[in-house]
Amino acid sequence: MQPYTALVLAGRRGPDDPFARSRGASHRALLEVAGVPMLVRVLSALRRARHVSRICISIDAPEVLDALPALAGWRADGSLSLHASQQSPASSVADALESMTDERVLVTTADHALLTGPRVDCFLERAAVTGADVAVGVVEQAAFADADAIAARTWIRLRCGSYTGANLFAFQHPRARRVAAFFARAERHRKRPWRMIAALGPRLGIEYLAGTLDLDSACAQFSRRMGASVRPVKLEEAAAAIDVDKPADLALAEQILATGDGSV
Repeated sequence: MQPYTALVLAGRRGPDDPFARSRGASHRALLEVAGVPMLVRVLSALRRARHVSRICISIDAPEVLDALPALAGWRADGSLSLHASQQSPASSVADALESMTDERVLVTTADHALLTGPRVDCFLERAAVTGADVAVGVVEQAAFADADAIAARTWIRLRCGSYTGANLFAFQHPRARRVAAFFARAERHRKRPWRMIAALGPRLGIEYLAGTLDLDSACAQFSRRMGASVRPVKLEEAAAAIDVDKPADLALAEQILATGDGSV
């Protein structure tokens, strides 16, 4: 299978991150989960993934990486490169893809503290099979057993079930840049799924609000609008959809790591 370059989004979304600041860190990526900085956890998972050949960190202040001794060897051997992050995650992806010659790029976030090498490989193998320009990792609500974990996620409620993102995106063709550019424009709606869907056209918005939209139809309509094929990759583990962007997420991630079974 053709390998992927991994792009890890580690920049700040603004001049101040209250969650990071409350724990004495400048960047959320530097926060420790069970004693290990989240960025180190993500990079370790990517280095263990069989289908990832190179890693690029998108960050606004690369000097903060000097505080992570675990990265020193990886930076010295040239296996890590850096990208100057932009004002938002989506705009950082769009900018990075414009400068990359790689055909296949995996995008994930530095707060994906429960990421593992096998989870990365599972996603990429399924993404490659889709043959889509862009493959997006999703987890169905039925995978979650913890009511608090369900309440903490942002859900897209469709006729076939409710889904949340897994912060895993496979850009597999140059046409994928069109999708990255759209999300850079629409990112302000990321916590309001219906508004983002409505931005794709009245039909999609009406079907979503009426509860008649299903996942495959949504992706098909999105693909036509973008001029690039987009397909979902369903992942069965709830842990694949947990990022750490608030104290409750941090406690949940540490609980999962302590039990070791990945159930939520």
